[in-house]
Amino acid sequence: MSPPGALVSVVDDDESVRESLPDLLREFGFAAQVFPSAENFLASEYVDQTNCLILDITMPGMTGPELQQELKLRRKQIPIVFITGNKDETVRPRLLERGAVECLFKPFSDTALLEAVKTALRVS
Repeated sequence: MSPPGALVSVVDDDESVRESLPDLLREFGFAAQVFPSAENFLASEYVDQTNCLILDITMPGMTGPELQQELKLRRKQIPIVFITGNKDETVRPRLLERGAVECLFKPFSDTALLEAVKTALRVS
C-alpha cells in the first residue's frame, strides 16, 4: 500500500500525539519518526529521509508554518500534512495555499490521516 521504506515524520509538542501516531502509521505500513519540536526535526538526520511530514501548527519555538518556510528556504520538498487542535476554519485554506497537502483538525479519524498521508505520498 505504501512505497517500501516510506518515512513519515511527526513533529508535535503534544506527547500523546507523539506516542499514538507512530503506532498508527506503522499499522498502515509506514516507517515513523517523532520529534517534539521543529528545531529537533531540523537538527536530525531524518530531514533528507522524510517522505511525508505530519506537522503541528502551534508549537513553542518554531511553529509548523515557520518550519514549512524553513524547509522551502533549504529547498527540501517534503509534503506536509498539518494537524491542529485550533478549530479556526480560516487556517486550513491559508496552509493549503502555501503548499500543504492537507490540514486535519484534532481529533481526526484514522481514515482521514491515512488518506492525507497517501495523498502526500501520491499513493492510491
